[in-house]
Amino acid sequence: MNETAERILRQYRTIAVVGLSTNPDKSAHSVPAAMQAAGFRVIPVHPSAESILGERAYRSLAEVPEPVEVVEVFRPSPEAADVARAAVEIGAKALWLQQGIASAEARTIAEEAGLDYVEDICMAVVRSIAQIKKD
Repeated sequence: MNETAERILRQYRTIAVVGLSTNPDKSAHSVPAAMQAAGFRVIPVHPSAESILGERAYRSLAEVPEPVEVVEVFRPSPEAADVARAAVEIGAKALWLQQGIASAEARTIAEEAGLDYVEDICMAVVRSIAQIKKD
């Protein structure tokens, strides 16, 4: 188990999900839904949806009007560096690239700004194995 990943989930509650899908059949929908069901605050970031998972969706991280602790990325690896820059701009504490997504540039941006960083790991799997729930 990745210690940083587990610590992020134990320490933080609010997760902005960049690329949260409106399609329930995609992991970019089911993983955030599982996190929400476990008591995490999930904020959808989607370019055109009005709401997802019963939450208002925002077009960008910069539009989210409340503090974000973790930015979870469900976008292709080449887009991760731009998301990392946006996460730094909004004062996020951690950047998490979902399973199958990795970026050396995003890692450098996040770590140089002091953000915890995880890549290529499924957030819902870590939460399940570590049995983390937010009340």
